[in-house]
Amino acid sequence: MRKFVPFGELRRQPTIVVDSTGLGAALTLAHWRGAATPLHLRDDTSAGSCLRALHQPATPGLAAEAVTANHFDIDGFIGVWALLNPELALAHEALLRLVAALGDFREIDWQNPLANQALQLVCWLNAEEKARFYEPFGAPARRRREDEASAEKFAWFLPRFAEVLRHSEAGRTAWQPEYARVQQAVAVLQGPLTQRANYPEIGLVVVRTPAPVPYYALFGPTAGFDYVLSLYDGQRYELECKYTTWIDLESRPTLPRLPLAALATRLNELEKSNYRWAADGLTDTGPLLRLAGRPLTKAERYADPDGRPIYASSLAASAVEAEVVAYLRQGYLGVQPKKYWTWAEVRGVGQ
Repeated sequence: MRKFVPFGELRRQPTIVVDSTGLGAALTLAHWRGAATPLHLRDDTSAGSCLRALHQPATPGLAAEAVTANHFDIDGFIGVWALLNPELALAHEALLRLVAALGDFREIDWQNPLANQALQLVCWLNAEEKARFYEPFGAPARRRREDEASAEKFAWFLPRFAEVLRHSEAGRTAWQPEYARVQQAVAVLQGPLTQRANYPEIGLVVVRTPAPVPYYALFGPTAGFDYVLSLYDGQRYELECKYTTWIDLESRPTLPRLPLAALATRLNELEKSNYRWAADGLTDTGPLLRLAGRPLTKAERYADPDGRPIYASSLAASAVEAEVVAYLRQGYLGVQPKKYWTWAEVRGVGQ
């Protein structure tokens, strides 16, 4: 019978490490770049690797009775929970895979018959996490270490998740507000006021829509793409490099993410407003390029676009789109997509 242990207790006994890396792990099940996940267990999500492992019980290290993670997020939680509840996890494997991907990549196929239930579970996890603890990436603001503080979240969620998994109505009070907000946004993005342009050769999706929307709606139908350029009314824009290029994606080859600072410099040469374009660093989990007012915290950048200020540019949407497309096309000249980029290789492409 497996049990969860705080990350700091990793070396006290043989321990499976989920969605994290740590010296002394009996088995690592993580999609992080360079993680020691066995080749035959690699998956797009860390939860997916855990589910693969449950299908192969003879996997070395899987007999360890302790499981840990150094942070709490939806993908990591689903992976930990699956290892602690293997029979129930395998019975709901398809749904859990959707939940993990929606939680980590914000991607989902809304035509999937399990999509609504996956969204309900993700919204339940989000709502209870914020109400009872703190928002993702919020530990430092409370002068706490995530690897320590997150153990309290695991202790609360692990014994309660099964009921909501089996009967999502049990969590309706918690999941309904965000669920309704996302569904309303999905309707807008699927309606006549939204236009989408795909540039598959550079992994870019351009979404023109009236106003910022939640990530689950914005990124939901962007599987297979790694950049999203959002063009909102009022000449408000954001470009985001998705988390899919921070991890080792198993299902498809990717282009390495490019540093966005040079693109910010180019846009600043054209920008006539009182704001300046700024970009997050290459190794941020989801680098944003946007007009900067006050600096955003990591928690604000991770939160939904409709919850942060997005400033008006002097540039037309078509001009911003053209500059982004030109920058990515130039940066990827001679570069072929592949799996398992190292950070050294990624930095080399961007030099």
